[in-house]
Amino acid sequence: MVMRSKYKVVIIGGGIVGTATAFYLAKSGLNDVVVIEKEYLSSGSTGRCGGGIRQQWSEKSNVRLAIRSVKHFKEFQKEVGFDIEYFQGGYLLLAYTDEEVSLFEKNTKMQREEGLDVLMLSAKETAKRFPLIDLKGIKAAAYCPSDGHANPHLTTFAYAHAAKAMGVDFSTHTTALRILTQNERITGVVTDRGKIEAEIVVNAAGGYSREVGAMAGIDLPTESYKHQIFVTEPLEHMLDPLVISFENNFYIRQTKSGNFIMGQGSKDELPGHNIEPTWTFISEMAKKMPGIFPFLRNVRVLRHWAGLYNMSPDARPIIDRSKDLENFFYAVGFSGHGFMLAPAVGEAVAEWIIYGEPRSADLSDLSLERFEHGITKERNVV
Repeated sequence: MVMRSKYKVVIIGGGIVGTATAFYLAKSGLNDVVVIEKEYLSSGSTGRCGGGIRQQWSEKSNVRLAIRSVKHFKEFQKEVGFDIEYFQGGYLLLAYTDEEVSLFEKNTKMQREEGLDVLMLSAKETAKRFPLIDLKGIKAAAYCPSDGHANPHLTTFAYAHAAKAMGVDFSTHTTALRILTQNERITGVVTDRGKIEAEIVVNAAGGYSREVGAMAGIDLPTESYKHQIFVTEPLEHMLDPLVISFENNFYIRQTKSGNFIMGQGSKDELPGHNIEPTWTFISEMAKKMPGIFPFLRNVRVLRHWAGLYNMSPDARPIIDRSKDLENFFYAVGFSGHGFMLAPAVGEAVAEWIIYGEPRSADLSDLSLERFEHGITKERNVV
């Protein structure tokens, strides 16, 4: 497409957060918007994520955003007009230690107070509900049937297609090089395809959010870490929930077509932008996963890749309007969970831009300034 030289809103980042923000801006009547993406839509963290959608968190701010997002995911086909392979099969969080049991009991109490349909299951109850999983050693589990998963690529493309139909422009293979400022305001963005005058700029750059912030002189405390995933050949359907173990460091889900997607975090990974997959990851997963999921013993791996978790100091997103540059917004540091929170975040950021405040979500706990008062870390991260 031919990119114009001036827009009301420039969104940097063509992943799920950027496209969702563009969609909700256009839906509210503001379509003088361009989304710039240095590669193709969904090429970064979004397109490399596991696609999980959960509401089970240890921090209320995440729980509330996730509950709001699930409402949008449930109505996605009606609201946006596309099938994104959304499936509410639940999330099953396995507790292998007494500490995890206590944490899950505390979390589920808070989550129920927030209106979530979440259960604490004993080991016996878990085994009865999910007989195909080898639950040796588990003490309990937290289960939320309204959690689920969807296809990240389809979701991003759906938001983009719908936003484009409402007049939003998308400029892929366009790299932001500099952000221009004057008198404590952003005046434009210089890209490798020319300069864009802008009244408002949104940093939704995922794994490169810190670098984009630095272009405007804002130090965002985010760091990116490699996270690896693989996908197996398809098998008959046998697993509804996405299953997580924080103790054993894994998650696994089955797709609509029968493939299993699974991943784990690396505690030894250094920050950076390396997304080279390793055989060590395959080896570690091959050793532990068949013992818990016996049906995986002879399954073949089809594809293996890596992406970036853009981490904040407390593993919660930073969603804020800059105090130094009043027309600079950022929605960054999702710590591996941007996909599942994006509908609520995109909606709230769009409201902030249009109405001067977010109306559908309270984002006060997710400001950049929160780190000046100590860190309360989100513990439910894998």
